[in-house]
Amino acid sequence: MNVNITFRHMEHTPALDNLIREKSEKFAKWMGPTTDVSWTCWTDGASQGSEVRIHSGHKEYFAKAQDDDLYKTVDQVVHKIQNQLK
Repeated sequence: MNVNITFRHMEHTPALDNLIREKSEKFAKWMGPTTDVSWTCWTDGASQGSEVRIHSGHKEYFAKAQDDDLYKTVDQVVHKIQNQLK
C-alpha cells in the first residue's frame, strides 16, 4: 500500500502522520495491498478538514469531512469510505 499525506496551512506532526497511516491500514485490509491512498489535511480559520482519495484496481473512492477537531475528521472520512464499500 502506498500512502501519501499532504498538510496545508498546518504543521506536519509525527502523531498525526502515525494516526493517518494506522487508519489507512484499514483500506488495505478492505481493498488489498495494491491500494494507493492520498490524504490531504488542512486548517481554514477555526475549521479543520481532511479528505482521502483511494485508488484500488480500477475503482476510485473519495471522502471529505470538516469539523473543529482534525482527529474527528480522520475518523469521519474512514467511516464514509467504509459506507461506500457496503
